[in-house]
Amino acid sequence: MSEHDAVSAPANTCYRHPDRDAGVRCQRCDRYICPSCMNTASVGFHCPECARAGRQKVHTGASMFHARPVVTQAFMLINIVVFAISVAMGDGFITGDVDFENGLLIDGAANGFAIDEAGEWWRIITSGFMHYGLIHLAFNMYALYLLGPQFERSLGSPRFFLTYMACLLGGSFGALLVEPLALTAGASGAIFGLLGVAVLATRSIGRSLWDTGLGTVLLLNFIITFGSRSISIGGHVGGFLVGLFCGWLVYDASRRYRFPRFSVEGIIAGVGLGCFVGAMWAATTWSSPIF
Repeated sequence: MSEHDAVSAPANTCYRHPDRDAGVRCQRCDRYICPSCMNTASVGFHCPECARAGRQKVHTGASMFHARPVVTQAFMLINIVVFAISVAMGDGFITGDVDFENGLLIDGAANGFAIDEAGEWWRIITSGFMHYGLIHLAFNMYALYLLGPQFERSLGSPRFFLTYMACLLGGSFGALLVEPLALTAGASGAIFGLLGVAVLATRSIGRSLWDTGLGTVLLLNFIITFGSRSISIGGHVGGFLVGLFCGWLVYDASRRYRFPRFSVEGIIAGVGLGCFVGAMWAATTWSSPIF
């Protein structure tokens, strides 16, 4: 009997060691593997059998869509549909001008005054699915198209969903903390969060950020972030920091320590909830901004 057939392990436990929590999947066969069974690959990890086979399959954003990254596709669809509704209601198509009477942005973007005084807490979430114009939407959806499938396959769809939402909420927290009176919208906080995850994923396989080009991408994005008045610095930095933590938890801490089953998901969900509570508090600072 081969090691492939030796054990029928339940979901989220290592297929070779059913008593061990496994939060990472093999990039080739898609089975869960524990830290001791992980073999580093150019993207993610391989199980021992696939590593020995030596036929590494590298997934790109385009090819990963054939593996049906349903959460990534759902997030993209929601963003596009919300943008279409926003334009139909009067918000700008190209420039993202806000229709203050009938538009969707005025009712869904993050704003401390509206959250605090009117109790419109949902803005903390909905703001991450709204965009100021086609260019804003296109940049974020292209980034999600490239990053989302890779991490959805590496983390698994449920864990990817939690990570994305935690980063989105971290972005809302940062945006409201730095500019509580601004009308902030966009998936950029979540996208910067995925870049933070990418940093730890890259380091976990011993690759240099500069050799992979990720360092250059990060540098350019942060230069643009801090160099433009129309970009939410708090939103980008907040999402990135949450992404760094989630990446450390999945690609570092879970390899060093044995976590109880589903505890990693619970921690990520807790981080997201903490960011939501933090955003609610930050919204109250609109009358006396911290920064």
